[in-house]
Amino acid sequence: MEAVVNLYQEIMKNADPRIQGYPLMGSPLLMTSILLTYVYFVLSLGPRIMANRKPFQLRGFMIVYNFSLVALSLYIVYEFLMSGWLSTYTWRCDPVDYSNSPEALRMVRVAWLFLFSKFIELMDTVIFILRKKDGQVTFLHVFHHSVLPWSWWWGVQVAPGGMGSFHAMINSSVHVIMYLYYGLSALGPVAQPYLWWKKHMTAIQLIQFVLVS
Repeated sequence: MEAVVNLYQEIMKNADPRIQGYPLMGSPLLMTSILLTYVYFVLSLGPRIMANRKPFQLRGFMIVYNFSLVALSLYIVYEFLMSGWLSTYTWRCDPVDYSNSPEALRMVRVAWLFLFSKFIELMDTVIFILRKKDGQVTFLHVFHHSVLPWSWWWGVQVAPGGMGSFHAMINSSVHVIMYLYYGLSALGPVAQPYLWWKKHMTAIQLIQFVLVS
């Protein structure tokens, strides 16, 4: 236990002061509480609440939600590019710029925005629960949605930028495609002719895995 406390203190001692004023930052307690509440809801409370209820349709909400995440993901990719990847970064093992230059501060902002988008995406699983699509709430799905924001919080807390931002940029690029597919699917039969690329979704996710490995 002492080793864990010492590790935590060491990490927090090296926290980037430029990120401390952003929501959810400064202390891991709030974000950890949110993620634990999420896990409890999607694995226990939510299914019990919905057990004797009819599934919600949520079609209109899903359309707005998914296309909003398309727009947000596109904006995040743009900001990562403009914060260094199209200018000062070399596309190799670029270090974090800890200065207060406009470009470095822009990278801090988009790194936080990427982190915040992971908390928005917790709604993916909540939608599954409310629609009684429990079969889609797999261990891998819940693990991904809970552990990724948690691990990214520590990364953004200490190193908002550098090579880690490449992983975030690729992830956001894939999410543009993914949420576009979900949004079009929510539109119903009228959008089916435009979903011919569904068969390539797995390949796109595998490419993401290779690029960030």
